[in-house]
Amino acid sequence: MTERPEDAPGPENPGPARSGGRFALVVAAAVILGAIAGLAGVYGIGGGTRNAVATLPPPGTGDAAPPAPAAGTGAVCTAASDTAKRIAGLVKGELAAFAPTQKPTRIPDLAFLDPEGKPVTLSQVGGDGLKLVNIWATWCVPCREEMPALDALQAELGSTGGGKPSFEVVAINMDTRDPAKPKAFMEETGIRNLALYTDPKGQVFQELRAVGRGFGLPTTMLIDAKGCEIGHIAGPAEWASADALALLRAALADKARP
Repeated sequence: MTERPEDAPGPENPGPARSGGRFALVVAAAVILGAIAGLAGVYGIGGGTRNAVATLPPPGTGDAAPPAPAAGTGAVCTAASDTAKRIAGLVKGELAAFAPTQKPTRIPDLAFLDPEGKPVTLSQVGGDGLKLVNIWATWCVPCREEMPALDALQAELGSTGGGKPSFEVVAINMDTRDPAKPKAFMEETGIRNLALYTDPKGQVFQELRAVGRGFGLPTTMLIDAKGCEIGHIAGPAEWASADALALLRAALADKARP
């Protein structure tokens, strides 16, 4: 049996009303706690006002359907999809939430600012090998917590050539109010191996939505030099763990195949 507002007892019978009020409070508390638990791992775009991007509506609230993949995406990204299938068996442990991208998907050539504040695009940074593109912000607690691991990963695998497929962690900061804050955070935290790329206008999220990415922070995508996605993860991960290193080394080895 359910209770409706019109079924509430009148003033002459206050006892049941108080009982119903307590029940309503319990239900409301449960709903709030459930919402908090759901947001613990990933900061959703609609989850706050600390960043201008947080005002973006969630998918399915009047948005037009995502545009169809660019012509030729399937042919261009077949190799990346094949790599995703071959490394799928390594998705476990600290990287259990990593989702191999088995349907050819091309990530947009994101536009942002380089460490000197000059405009740059994703295709222009990170060498000609694999890139782990991480979208983060200083106000996102899970983002802050995983940055040291990303820094350690860059120190372990980062390279730009030498006859082998290169690897680069491309971390793009989304702070829109205080441009000095991400730099200060990296200095205070001892982040020394990552370049500070920034998107103070929040346009990266807009571009990623076209391919179903970028609806929360942190968001991380493993792509090849053509921008084709090998896999992605919504939420934080221990990127310096043995599980992560095994998967990334397997992806690099796969790309080195003749």
